[in-house]
Amino acid sequence: MERVGRDVRQLPKAHLHLHFTGSMRPTTLLELADKYGVRLPEALTGAEPPKLRATDERGWFRFQRLYDAARSCLRAPEDIQRLVREAAEEDIADGSGWLEIQVDPTSYAPRLGGLIPALEVILDAVDSAQRETGLGMRVLVAANRMKHPLDARTLARLAVRYADRGIVGFGLSNDERRGMARDFDRAFHIAREGGLLSAPHGGELTGPSSVRDCLDDLDATRVGHGVRAAEDPRLLRRLADRGVTCEVCPASNVALGVYEKPEDVPLRTLYEAGVPMALGADDPLLFGSRLAAQYELVRRHHGFSDAELAELARQSVRGSAAPEDIRQKLLSGVDEWLAA
Repeated sequence: MERVGRDVRQLPKAHLHLHFTGSMRPTTLLELADKYGVRLPEALTGAEPPKLRATDERGWFRFQRLYDAARSCLRAPEDIQRLVREAAEEDIADGSGWLEIQVDPTSYAPRLGGLIPALEVILDAVDSAQRETGLGMRVLVAANRMKHPLDARTLARLAVRYADRGIVGFGLSNDERRGMARDFDRAFHIAREGGLLSAPHGGELTGPSSVRDCLDDLDATRVGHGVRAAEDPRLLRRLADRGVTCEVCPASNVALGVYEKPEDVPLRTLYEAGVPMALGADDPLLFGSRLAAQYELVRRHHGFSDAELAELARQSVRGSAAPEDIRQKLLSGVDEWLAA
């Protein structure tokens, strides 16, 4: 299903599903590991992305172990500054005009002086990156569903407290086979009451029921991944009717074994059901491809025309927390790309 068309890197778009450590350049990881004398697992030091599969507990544990090893190389504010600036530069090169980067500050707190100092270092880094690169950037604070729901409530209160510093949403990540969505309903209520959008992960490692739980228990505005909703036509209609954007990460889905091949990811099913989608790179460090590559994958393996790719870009912008002036600028840019 080969297609050649306009350069997808020139297509203005928003990036709504990018994890913090997972956004790191492989070369940066190697340099930081050398700086701190960290011995990385062999899977992180090769020229190719690691071979992953997360459809069983052992596979997910290995994925987490690699992620944790990479995160252990982020130890000082200047490392955080570098990661965020480089993530912004990569996004700009891929045509992104708006990036919402997702982070659990708890993971960085031990090396950065505590939870609040860690969050402030991250938010300062985002401020600096915006000034240096011109990319619009915001932060989505994500709780870890492997931890106690009380920890999530603490994070939600902190996220609301710093909403005026660039936090726009609240998420829930890690293995969705563990921890019921409803256990975190109080945390998400706190976040929504504080004006943050609700964007939990669901419908990746488990089926349509986890997407329904995100809607029913957490009142999701967006769903991280959400692709397994394709298995339930009624759920697809519900997502479409409510305008809930699914942050679909096709390369990640294949790398983790959710689907065997790129053409198996049910992008057409979601698109034709009217479910808004925002393509995302998830963890480029581990999956080996960034934002523009997701659009290329959709073109190559699903036969999306340039007009359909443009519509996907529009959906990413509409699903974002970008202010109206940036939205309009990006949407106009999409029209210009298509008219070129």
